[in-house]
This record gives sequence, C-alpha cells and structure tokens, in this order.
Amino acid sequence: MKITVVGGGSTYTPELVEGFARRAGVLPVDELVLYDISPERLRVVGGLAGRILARHGFPGRLTTTVELGPALDGADAVLIQLRVGGQAARLVDETLPNEFGLIGQETTGPGGFAKALRTVPLVLDIAEEVRRRARPGAWIVDFTNPVGIVTRALLDAGHRAVGLCNVAIKFQRDLAVRLGVSPDRVRLGHAGLNHLSWIRSVTADGVERLPELLAGDTLTELAEQVRVPAGLLQDLGAIPSYYLHYFYCTDHELSGQLSGPHRAEQVLAIERELLALYEDPALDRKPELLESRGGAYYSEAAAALVTSLLTGDGAHHYVDVRNNGVVAGLPDEAVVEVPAHVDTGGPHPVPVPPLPPEMLGLVQAVTAYETLTIEAALTGDRSVARRALVANPLVRQWESAAPLLDALLEANRAYLPRFSGDANG
Repeated sequence: MKITVVGGGSTYTPELVEGFARRAGVLPVDELVLYDISPERLRVVGGLAGRILARHGFPGRLTTTVELGPALDGADAVLIQLRVGGQAARLVDETLPNEFGLIGQETTGPGGFAKALRTVPLVLDIAEEVRRRARPGAWIVDFTNPVGIVTRALLDAGHRAVGLCNVAIKFQRDLAVRLGVSPDRVRLGHAGLNHLSWIRSVTADGVERLPELLAGDTLTELAEQVRVPAGLLQDLGAIPSYYLHYFYCTDHELSGQLSGPHRAEQVLAIERELLALYEDPALDRKPELLESRGGAYYSEAAAALVTSLLTGDGAHHYVDVRNNGVVAGLPDEAVVEVPAHVDTGGPHPVPVPPLPPEMLGLVQAVTAYETLTIEAALTGDRSVARRALVANPLVRQWESAAPLLDALLEANRAYLPRFSGDANG
C-alpha cells in the first residue's frame, strides 16, 4: 500500500505522519511518499518525519521527492495539502481586501476567492496526473483550502475525491472534554458548507446534550471560542463554525483587522520557528508549537479517513461530499460538509434535518458564489469573476467588486495565467 502526500514539505506534515504511524497496525502502509516543490523544506520536514516513524517502529518506507510523477506512481491514496504562493500569498489575501473596507481572510470572502483562483487549476492538473499514474480507483483526499470549492472542482472533473477539514473533529474533541466522555462517544449534528457550518445536535451515547451546552458558563465559553455573542448561539440553538463570525460580526472583525496584526504574519513567524525546531536531529515527535499553527487533530482526521477509504471499516467521519439531496434546498452537485460513514466505496452521508431559513439562505448564497468561482478559475473570465464577488455575502457591492478584482488579479498575476488576457475585460 502506497500513500502520497502532495505538499509534503508543509509544517503540518509531522502531525500527519504521526497519525499514520499510530495506525500502522490497521493500515499497513508499505511506502509513505512526501512530495514537494521545495527540496529544502523536504529535507527538513522529511528528516523529522523519518525520526517520528522510527520512534513508532513504522514498518514501511519513507520516500521524499521533488518529482510528482514517481510520487504518484502506484499510489492507493493521495493527500493534497498545498498552498499556492506560500504564506506571502496568504498575507495578500488577508490584507488587500482591507484596502477596500472588506474582510481579509484566506479561505472566505475575497481572500478565499483569490486563493481559489490560484488553487483550483493546479489541483486539477495534479489530479489528472493521479488519474494517469496512481492505482485505478485511488482516492484523492483534499485538505487544501478552500476545501469545499477545491473538492467540488475535483468531483466536477470526475475524480474520486473527498474533502477534509479539521473543524468538526476539533469540536468533537473539545465538546467531549466538556461532557466528560471519550470522543468516540460523541456525535455532532454538523451540517453546512466547509467553513460555513453549524452544530445543531451534540449526542453522547445517543443522549442529546446540546441544550445544556448552550446554557450557563459553557455558553459563554463556547461563544468566546467561536467569537460571536452568546445571545446569537441561544437564538440559533446551535454552535456555529468559528468562520461564521466573519459573517455574523463583520464590522467588529474588520475593525480588528484594520488595527491589529494579521494571522498570516503570526503564521509566518511560527513557521520559521517550527522549521528551525525540525532541524534538531534529536527531535522525534511533533513539537508543542505546532498546535499554534492551526490544524489541530488533522492527523487523526486524515489518517482515520484514509484508513476507512482503504480498509472499508465504515467508521464515522465529517467530510466534504456531493450534496445529492442530503441538505434540502441545495443543488445535488453542491459540495456540503456533513457526517458520513466511510468505506472503500467512499462516504455515505448521514441524513441531515433541513436547515432553518437563517442558515439555509446563507448557505445558498455561498453555494452560488462557489459555483461562479470555479467557473472563473477555469475560464479566466473576468465577468464571471466579478459576478462571483458580487454573489459573495462578504463583498456584495459592485462598486467594490470591480476594482477589487483588478487589484486581486494584479497581486496574483504570477499564479493566474488564465487571466492574462483582457478580451473579456
């Protein structure tokens, strides 16, 4: 069995490697391949990965390479966790929209739009190589943001793909601690889109516990965690994803962005420190600092999902999949984030109760934006791109969308060859 990680030089990789090492008894991996375009990052990250695997007594082989073709040859599963343009591009995503009085964020709003334009064509190119070189029926697991958009583009192109985000599993682990039970006993009524979801049910051993979580001190703590007012959680009767505070508290968030440091600047500093730590030949486990990087429980979620896809254990996961009627009111071809049981045939979504109007309306609007964004990324059509921005609830106004698009395309010119012409101005 061969598993390939595209973007293996990421600082996330030690977390992922540790996840596979812990599952060696149930997922017999003969070869784990780390592919990256940066030889230096591969050297540093791959060195730590090798030490982690050795500490666990991992029986398989670790390979690092800057050649995509050999990395994909014969792979049973391919995980994609790349960032086109690196952290420098992320900083633009987070800061340039602020110049237009808009939220700057790397996965949602205009920053997420720019990231999608850069990312979708490259991921599809990689997926075509997977189709040609990996084993027939190989799975693509996408952790690359914006996950919902990228996963839909993969599925639209006919690839065997599933999207993965760590938001739901992090909530599951956190809520299990609050309830004093093990995580495997907790199930979430998690539904919506990637980075636009709500938890409308929390059961432990089949018993509903959400009402008690939305009361007293726990309510206040959860509200602070997702950065929205406690009263909003009470009105919704649900726990929104952290990313929904960009929609629910837009003015407050924008004010903070205009006056304080951006997350990308903090991540740049963390990454530099992490890579320095990874150089230590005595280090053979992920450092605590990695938790500050984000992506908590990614290793558990990714390794467990790949295990289900390749062994068919039917385990319960939270994944990004075709809607196909799961969320009422959305097109079948939309990609939604929902609970599912997963086997070698892929995810089998758990039925989801209809979303109430205040949730469904927002999900429908963002789904329309995602549809237009994929079309813009693949065609380079500026009119479609402007329509996508107008459809985005965090942009909306034409007076902002038109000059904003020009600025985003100029800032990302090196990564957007499809937009190099001006025939469709």
